Amino acid sequence: MQQEILKMVKERSVKYIHLQFMDILGQVKSVMIPHIMLEKALSEGILFDGSSIAGYATIDESDMRAVPDAKTFQILPDDPKTATIICDIYLPNGKRFDGDPRYVLQRALKKAESMNFKFVTGPEFEFFLFKMRDGKPTLEPNDYGGYFDFGPVDQGEEVRKEIIGIFADIDYMPEAAHHEVAPGQHEIDLRYGYALTIADRILTLKAMIKRVALKYGLYATFMPKPVFGVNGTGMHVHQSLLSRDCNENRFYDPNGPWELSDVALHYIGGLLKHADETTAILNSWVNSYKRLVPGYEAPVYISWANLNRSALIRVPAGRGMKTRIELRNPDPAGNPYLQFAVMLAAGLDGIAKRVEPPEPVEQNIFAMSPEKREELGIKSLPESLGEALHHLSRSEFMREVLGEHVFNHFLYVKRKEWSEYRAQVTEWEIKNLLPIL
Repeated sequence: MQQEILKMVKERSVKYIHLQFMDILGQVKSVMIPHIMLEKALSEGILFDGSSIAGYATIDESDMRAVPDAKTFQILPDDPKTATIICDIYLPNGKRFDGDPRYVLQRALKKAESMNFKFVTGPEFEFFLFKMRDGKPTLEPNDYGGYFDFGPVDQGEEVRKEIIGIFADIDYMPEAAHHEVAPGQHEIDLRYGYALTIADRILTLKAMIKRVALKYGLYATFMPKPVFGVNGTGMHVHQSLLSRDCNENRFYDPNGPWELSDVALHYIGGLLKHADETTAILNSWVNSYKRLVPGYEAPVYISWANLNRSALIRVPAGRGMKTRIELRNPDPAGNPYLQFAVMLAAGLDGIAKRVEPPEPVEQNIFAMSPEKREELGIKSLPESLGEALHHLSRSEFMREVLGEHVFNHFLYVKRKEWSEYRAQVTEWEIKNLLPIL
């Protein structure tokens, strides 16, 4: 495959290659090399300073090597002189780096395969587009449309069209794109695929959305709740376990309750059981918890349902090979490799321990009284990053899933973020408390 890539680069006159990976926070990182260095990079990887990458290493253990995964090589249709390739991270001694988020997911997928499952996901990826002024982003949306609105072609629609066009050209299989509920809010859905492939595509999508938006003078943000009073931005993740040959959906049982198999029900049980522990990874920023509040369609309560969109987990219509569950609390600001890894691990733990989920809740949970929720045993997700980190720090399950390095470094970085955030004095406090205290 290496020779095929080199031949393609020569024939297509590609000049630049971005070697890409992610830090533990979900930020896309890149080292650009000229085409003349590609053969060496494919054979040996490229050295970089890991101490400069959030959550990777300290300054005394900083040397790392980014080794390209040849299967991820792509020439960009909108910039044909440039290609990208996603990397695995290695230590100088040739061992995989335990702090590489892609490696965390690869380990989880290997465990699933040892249980004869193949994990597939399909994310609904949301983002906001804001106008820019003097080269800086504002909070002014690029449009004032609503859910599925279609009107005169605007910059937001052009951004969506260009992105799904690029993804289609490189066979990344975009399903659809549409305007979301809030002004300036948009969604791009990716077709189901192997979870590692989809996490790689989210990395590409994050970088592409930012780049294409700037071409139209707009700023794209994945911040979960940039504007008070409107819906926040989520990344609902549809997911299934297939047989290893992909010929059978292991969530489907025509004779099971709701046509769901024991595997599906125990998987749901595992996700619910570990909901508190996984929230810090699925919703990893202080701002994530401004989205997870009642009244804006975001899930708040640990429950599952078939049709009810106020539940944390929903089982959408469609059976047979289309059988899937939808986890609704992840947001696009996080790291997709870690997000996919922890949701898979939670589901597999439910299967291994045969965790039975409670009965589905088909009533609107947002409209229930606290007493009714207590009667039904419905608990809430963590209400802040601090609370989520508390649950994460006490979880031996999450320590095993993430590995010591990611577990400890994530807690260190995020506790610092939470500490700095808690010390801030906000406009709300000044406006509402200063005049009366």
